[in-house]
Amino acid sequence: MEKKNPVEEARRYVDNAKQTLKDNGEYDSSLKRYGDRKYVRAAGHYLWNAVLIVVDAIFHVKTKTRPHPDIKDYKEAIATRDRKLLALVNDGYDTMHISMGYDGNQQKSVCDTGFSLADQIITRCAAMLK
Repeated sequence: MEKKNPVEEARRYVDNAKQTLKDNGEYDSSLKRYGDRKYVRAAGHYLWNAVLIVVDAIFHVKTKTRPHPDIKDYKEAIATRDRKLLALVNDGYDTMHISMGYDGNQQKSVCDTGFSLADQIITRCAAMLK
C-alpha cells in the first residue's frame, strides 16, 4: 500500500467518523443527542486517530522507554513549537479521546466540538507541513 499524504489521511478518518454517526448514530433531534454510545465512541476514536496522524507527521513523536508514545510525549513535543496547537490538542484530547472515545458522551454539542477541534488541528498542522 502506498503512503498517503498525512493531511488527506486524517481527513479520511474525519469523514469515516461523520459517516459512522450519520449511518448508525440514531440522532434524536428533540433531545439533541445520539442514541447509541457505541457509535459515538467509534467516531471519537476515528477523530483522535486523525489528530495523531497529522501530529506524528510533524513531530515524529518517539519514546525510548515505552513501545508507544503517551499523550505527555505528544504534549511535550508540541509545546516546544506551537502553544496554540498545544491548546487545541489538550482540548481535543479531552473531547475526542476521553469524552467521546471512552465515555461515549452522546450529546450532539460534544460531538460537534470534537469534529470542530479535529478540523482546527488538521488545518493548523497542514499549514505547518507546507
